Amino acid sequence: MTRKKRAVGLAGESAAGPPVCQSDAGASWPLGATVHPGGVSFSVYSRHAGAMQLLLFDVVDQPEPSRAIDLDYRGNRTDDYWHIFVPGLKAGQLYAYRAFGPWDPVRGLCFDSSRVLLDPYGRALATPSGYDRRKLAEPGDHTALTPKSVVVGAQPYDWEDDVCPRRPFSDTYIYELHVGGFTRHPNSGVPPERRGKYLGLIEKIPYLLDLGITAVELLPVFHFDEQDAPPGLSNYWGYSPISYFVPHAGYSSAADPLGVLREFRDMVKAMHRAGLEVILDAVYNHTAEGGLSGPTLCYRGLANETYYILQAGGSYANFTGTGNTLKAHHPVVRRLIMDSLRYWVTEMHVDGFRFDLASILARDENGQPLASPAVLWDIDTDPVLAGAKLIAEPWDPGGLYEVGSFVGDRWNEWNGKFRDDVRSFVKGEDGAVPQLACRLTASPDLYGGHERGPEKSVNFVTCHDGFTLNDLVSYNEKHNEANREGNRDGSDCNLSWNCGTEGATADRAVEALRNRQVKNFLTLMLAALGTPMLLMGDEFRRTQQGNNNAYCQNNETGWVDWSRLERHRDVHRFVQMLIRARRSQLSPEDPDMTLSQVLAHSQIHWHGVKLNQPDWSHQSHCIAATSVSRRNNLAIHLMANAYWKAMEFELPVPDSPWFGGWRRWIDTARPSPEDILPRASQVAVTESAYLVQPRSLVLLVSDAGPV
Repeated sequence: MTRKKRAVGLAGESAAGPPVCQSDAGASWPLGATVHPGGVSFSVYSRHAGAMQLLLFDVVDQPEPSRAIDLDYRGNRTDDYWHIFVPGLKAGQLYAYRAFGPWDPVRGLCFDSSRVLLDPYGRALATPSGYDRRKLAEPGDHTALTPKSVVVGAQPYDWEDDVCPRRPFSDTYIYELHVGGFTRHPNSGVPPERRGKYLGLIEKIPYLLDLGITAVELLPVFHFDEQDAPPGLSNYWGYSPISYFVPHAGYSSAADPLGVLREFRDMVKAMHRAGLEVILDAVYNHTAEGGLSGPTLCYRGLANETYYILQAGGSYANFTGTGNTLKAHHPVVRRLIMDSLRYWVTEMHVDGFRFDLASILARDENGQPLASPAVLWDIDTDPVLAGAKLIAEPWDPGGLYEVGSFVGDRWNEWNGKFRDDVRSFVKGEDGAVPQLACRLTASPDLYGGHERGPEKSVNFVTCHDGFTLNDLVSYNEKHNEANREGNRDGSDCNLSWNCGTEGATADRAVEALRNRQVKNFLTLMLAALGTPMLLMGDEFRRTQQGNNNAYCQNNETGWVDWSRLERHRDVHRFVQMLIRARRSQLSPEDPDMTLSQVLAHSQIHWHGVKLNQPDWSHQSHCIAATSVSRRNNLAIHLMANAYWKAMEFELPVPDSPWFGGWRRWIDTARPSPEDILPRASQVAVTESAYLVQPRSLVLLVSDAGPV
């Protein structure tokens, strides 16, 4: 009865508003807008709405719709789905919804018939030039300022027999980059019309191949709200999703809303043609609507109680630190997440996903952690997603930290402990040596019990969130004043060391030490067992001037300054040669081996400055290790000295017929090009000991015969 009364109320409102068009009933499936011969069908979920209108627009900034179609409660609703078929519509049609129902936030109901709502399953959208996030958060009808969904048909895109590379993780080298910031700088060498765009990445494919990486991990490309930032700044990183099916329009050079789909596909196709994989940073933990004071764009106005985890009194649980938390374990939201993932794999040909704050997906509808989260197992076992790379960021701001314990059989993990422990060792902190040994061997303390290879551990020293590698060795403190939040944002625990001077300096001794520390970090990351991940620009010391939270810096702070490539050509060469050597000589013996099997076959022997006497004490700052790769007939001896004085390390002389004598491959204390040597130039080491300079690493190698 209540719902019927609301339907009558809607008829009264629409009679005084835009003209009403009566059409066929349609069906509840498929969700979203679907083009059929002769018209378009629409379907949207809203359980507690008493009535619904489909709004049609001719242009995106119309103050009111061209047509408003009442969805009759009896004829256009099946269970909790509102649906209709409208004859004569085609791809490119702009549309939105109005949902009518109670405004009762305490009960989680936030219906407001003045709001124009996007389709959660919309495949494209258009945004008015006058879009104003803050204005849309105010009461009233702001139709002209509100984004609209766009009908997408079966586009005749030619994939040209595109094939996903399907590289195993054992041969995966990830490069985390920002679509806009990678080519936005005027010195990027990219044509102006392509700078900061999907097509701009195509221009940089030769650079990526020359560096040696095999996969790009793109910061969020789900269409996001650029205005979700402090006044006067913009949301640069993209962790403010509006739609889970639409590529971000700001990265497209096309004027029409459908052009972004074409250009995104062009980028993916070009990457695949070059053998590169495309991994998306997927943000399924919150939306751009924020808390109750944020704008109502879609989910809140249709089914607030379904899409968000709510607390007593109707307030939003904020496990994300962004104002709201998606209710991932509600069946409707689980379906949305799965349908979105399948869409990106099947229709956009992406190769995998890195799940932002993935531990939030392990929380139930009340925010409590689950032992066996259904949505994560759905993703893990879905046949459409079989073969796609799954990477978890296994923590959340609400306190969950699941590094080493994330559920599932296929998930790899961002290893935050690798980042922290390697930083601690290189910085020279006490107690870091035992932890470093674990991290270099793919963290058996975390992953040794898994029936997975060492690649489960995604090893990184820096990522978008925090200091760049240059800033890690240049700043003791964060310098986020430009974010206009009083320098309160961003982590205060960076495990950084400025090498004696805060920020940029002309002191050659300080710069030499910083360069050495950068190479120390890169050597440990790329020599360690696991899947390495490099942050864009770290290979030539990109800086953010000490800002460790540049989420709102869509400017030269956040962009890659390509002039630094020439200035730090030695670091670029160092990374390039490390990757090439690892891919050709240090690859795992068998990609199907578990971590325990790999460690057993690697024959790792630990030392200190004395052979077979590793110093695991709290005050130790030195470690050495010898390992043998049976597959590659190569012996490797690592000596790491994080102490502020030179240390003499005894060298092993293996009692074996395969040993061919040590050659110096890497010594980070030496200037380029002596810091890393190609095979033909490696220097024989005939002494029984090697003097490792302060804060430096040395890698010796020896050819080995069959063992």
